[in-house]
Amino acid sequence: MRIAVYPGSFDPVTKGHLDIIKRASRTFDKVYVAILTNSSKTPMFSLEKRLEWLRRSTQDIENVEIDSFSGLLVNYLNEKDSNIIIKGLRAVSDFEYEFQMALMNRKLNPNVETLFMMTSGKYSYLSSSIVKEVARHKASLDGLVPDFMIEEITELIEKKS
Repeated sequence: MRIAVYPGSFDPVTKGHLDIIKRASRTFDKVYVAILTNSSKTPMFSLEKRLEWLRRSTQDIENVEIDSFSGLLVNYLNEKDSNIIIKGLRAVSDFEYEFQMALMNRKLNPNVETLFMMTSGKYSYLSSSIVKEVARHKASLDGLVPDFMIEEITELIEKKS
């Protein structure tokens, strides 16, 4: 069985993330979409909310499981009996950082492979940071995140303002 892990903060999940998840699910037998809980980062949305949004967004994809982890990604891969990391790339600027991470993960575990998937061109501009910025300025989130999330994101951001 080919098992892959797609890690990220998903703060919030975007249509670009979902594009990568759907394509990875067609390539692998099982895909774990795993939210990294990082003590040095303060996400805008709670872990529980991000897990809920990912579960609802992927509920129709049978071979995708939503999870979270802390610590090293290579340790999480071992727990899931996987040696494949999926990373989405929007632009060349993403590559440099992701390439360094791929090399570090391979140093920690020589059996780990990082596969880079280019996001669909229609989402190449999209990031969680952009979604949050658009929402802060009360502009439309249509086409950026799943429709069911729009009102909730707007309300949560207004509460934090």
